[in-house]
Amino acid sequence: MTDQMNQIDAILAEMTLAEKIGQMTQASNDAITPDEVTEFGIGSVLSGGNGNPAPNTPRAWVDMVSAFAEAARQTRLGIPLLYGIDAVHGHGNVHGATIFPHNIGLGAAGDPELVERIGAATRTEMMATGIHWAFAPTVAVPHDIRWGRTYEGYGRDTELVSKTGAALIRGLQGTDPERLEVLACAKHFVGDGATTWGTAPRLDWVDWWDGWGDVWQIDQGDARISEDELRNTHLPPYRAAVDAGVATVMASYNSWNGDKLHGHRRLLTDVLKGELGFEGFVISDWMGVDQLDPSYERSVVTAIDAGIDMVMVPNDFRRFIETMTAAVTSGQSPIARIDDAVRRILLAKEAVGLFDEPTHARSLDVIGCAEHRAIAAEAVRRSAVLLKNSGALPLARSEGPVLVAGAAADDIGLQCGGWTVGWQGGTGATTPGTTLLDGLRASFGGDIAFDPSGDFDHEGRAGIGVVCIAELPYAEGPGDSATVSARDEDRAVFARMRERCDRLALVIYSGRPLAISDLIEQADAVVAAWLPGSEAGALGGLLAGRHDFEGTTPQPWPRSFDDLDNPSASPLYPTGHGLVATEDSSGTPAPR
Repeated sequence: MTDQMNQIDAILAEMTLAEKIGQMTQASNDAITPDEVTEFGIGSVLSGGNGNPAPNTPRAWVDMVSAFAEAARQTRLGIPLLYGIDAVHGHGNVHGATIFPHNIGLGAAGDPELVERIGAATRTEMMATGIHWAFAPTVAVPHDIRWGRTYEGYGRDTELVSKTGAALIRGLQGTDPERLEVLACAKHFVGDGATTWGTAPRLDWVDWWDGWGDVWQIDQGDARISEDELRNTHLPPYRAAVDAGVATVMASYNSWNGDKLHGHRRLLTDVLKGELGFEGFVISDWMGVDQLDPSYERSVVTAIDAGIDMVMVPNDFRRFIETMTAAVTSGQSPIARIDDAVRRILLAKEAVGLFDEPTHARSLDVIGCAEHRAIAAEAVRRSAVLLKNSGALPLARSEGPVLVAGAAADDIGLQCGGWTVGWQGGTGATTPGTTLLDGLRASFGGDIAFDPSGDFDHEGRAGIGVVCIAELPYAEGPGDSATVSARDEDRAVFARMRERCDRLALVIYSGRPLAISDLIEQADAVVAAWLPGSEAGALGGLLAGRHDFEGTTPQPWPRSFDDLDNPSASPLYPTGHGLVATEDSSGTPAPR
């Protein structure tokens, strides 16, 4: 480590102020060109949720990332570029990549070793496209399921989040602490899972809010909690992340008792870097610095002083560079703070091997390969939770055709959710994969009849049916929901199937528990499949009894809408609930 530090200090001593500020700048790929990366000595480029090349192919990703990386090597000192991406459940922006279950499902599986393997598979697919930085894992502890990022958290239990987040970090970064392969990023520091409904900011000086109206309600809001609660519930996952060697941490949009985290020196510097001993660098979130003050200059000075080391600008990098330069020149931002930030950034680049050789792509054959899809299928099976079963599962082959309804049963976009190919996700065949319908057909062959609407007039009455319902895909604030219930279209399909089938199994695709006690009461079996990703076909064999259910609820399941504002309400299913297929709804959950 001493040799590495000496190397970095030697580079730092040669750098001009412009080169230092360039390293602290992260621009969006669609707001900068490779020539501008060279001109301004930019330290990092990212692809946001929609920052995909056209066409969206692995080869196009390689070409895009390589062009930016080569541009950085043409600068005076040849300091390599760090490319970042939101690989939150696999290399999800890339069409054809393996899409793993979102974190709430991995929390339901409760197996850090499985999560570490998922991190390693994600790392391999990222490196094939020349990308060395994943903005993952989210180690929030979500306490209000109305939050649109609930599915990004592993669950309500702090210890579960700590162990699982650390496992993903190990998987992403590799097992050699002296030579990382991908930089992980623990986010969002800190308390984003504790914000209060209705406290999302409305800032007339931030253009990003234009057009969103009242969509945001709790995401980016205010965590009105005591310091004891912050330290006992929301800080431990970051301690575990630092202990696991996490290379970067992302600051949170949220406030803590009215103070924005992007400007919170006590938490970012004194607690994270001091008390926890974090030696990596802190990256801001997308335009997060802009929210601190109507004056952009005051926002930048405050954020850097608080402990932000690299700023995700992301669109107007020239304005940030000009503002930062003026702040240092005028003495508002001490050069010692700039040197500390740049040193941290350069050490991370050295740790991931970027100084050793030009970024190059590995074989693209690993992207979406059979080995990784097998891991994803295992994760699907082990994350699904059997909430209820009154003799409907496992499905019986001898009773004639199994009627399958609900568009979600054959829709890859719905099963993957947000952060898949695009920021908000999509519907339909957004990326290759297998659906629940594919899995049921593989298990039962021609004994499957499918109609998305549940209109099976030609089939007559059936012994057994399966309905798959889903939340429409969402991410972040657009997913904030006051009702967290089933859509009217899905309710209509369920009602038609309930009238036609003697026994009915309900499969739920959602990023959180849903307040649907009425449907659960009417169904004979209920499976919470969360957002299973590209390999939802694995659910078919699970429903057919080829595997036992293993998952348990990582969040309490509410009885009603009213429970959402009543933390002391008794849930329909508590955290840790889960049956195996041989148990009926009155049985005791099997030991896990």
